[in-house]
Amino acid sequence: MTGQMEPVSILSLATETPPHVLSQAEALDAARGLIGRNFGDFERLSTVYANAGVQFRQLAMPVDWYRSPRTLQERAAVYLAVALDLFVTAAARALAEAGLRAEDVDAIVTVSSTGIATPSLEARAMAHLPFRSDVARVPVFGLGCAGGVTGLALAGKLARAAPGSTVLFVTVELCSLALRTNNADKADIVSTALFGDGAAACVVRGGVDGFAQLCGAAEKTWNATLDIMGWQAEPTGLGVVLNRAIPAFARREMRQAMAEMLAPQGFGIADVDRFIFHPGGAKVVDAVEGALSLGEGSLATERAVLRDHGNMSAPTALFVLDRCRKAGLMPLTVLSALGPGFTTSSLTLRCPA
Repeated sequence: MTGQMEPVSILSLATETPPHVLSQAEALDAARGLIGRNFGDFERLSTVYANAGVQFRQLAMPVDWYRSPRTLQERAAVYLAVALDLFVTAAARALAEAGLRAEDVDAIVTVSSTGIATPSLEARAMAHLPFRSDVARVPVFGLGCAGGVTGLALAGKLARAAPGSTVLFVTVELCSLALRTNNADKADIVSTALFGDGAAACVVRGGVDGFAQLCGAAEKTWNATLDIMGWQAEPTGLGVVLNRAIPAFARREMRQAMAEMLAPQGFGIADVDRFIFHPGGAKVVDAVEGALSLGEGSLATERAVLRDHGNMSAPTALFVLDRCRKAGLMPLTVLSALGPGFTTSSLTLRCPA
């Protein structure tokens, strides 16, 4: 899906993390006790903790909670409680920054793939924030790491389709709830070295009065790539699917994909002043930097977010966008992420000087 959009603006952006901070050294120690005893090759693979580019991440629960086997029901209960709290906090902060009230919101786009909530999170949030009873609800599941970009693009399209409307976009992911201690494999070791929990929210509305205009959106999904990234249903919850070939795939495919996404908008790679990427991991950041021939260190902000928070799935790209906007966005910026599908999603942003 590729399209040119009439400008709508991002009025505000808020990011949130849960309060339980885990250092990478503590993550390795915990994983050694939880996974190492059942995985004979753990010590050889444990170098991933030093190479992941992560120093800290924030978790939905204290680390001791993860030391005991958890049922699907227990994980679901934590997801509902913590994800709702992060949703409400991030949404309230985004609305306050935009100078708006919950009653001003016409539509809510919610993106989350790490838990199941029916009724969905925005419906549950109505008990805490006074959204109107006629607010349009658009919950989206299954986008994974690409969800922050794809969800924000969807919010922009809804705002464009109904001129004058205000759209709230919220994404919440609690990746830590997918921790498996039994039957763990290499993907589980990588995930415990890489993933954290977090949320982000944006307010989007037509016009040019925000910090960035959403002027184009595109996606590309590759054929026969369903096994690269995603979830598999298990008796105790969601088990991670994470292919080690992702960095090589990104290095090989991202340049052509980006050129294809930008061309219908009248741009080439060289026209973009700044690419902002979802930092899926240290090797993925390196691969994207190389694929687009960006200068070494061009994605330093991405690496800093990965260092401080880990890969939080969908919200992570918005954490990077938030840091970039505080430092000053470049005039033509492209926000992009890779996610299950296997899909890359991009948003073209026009930013005032």
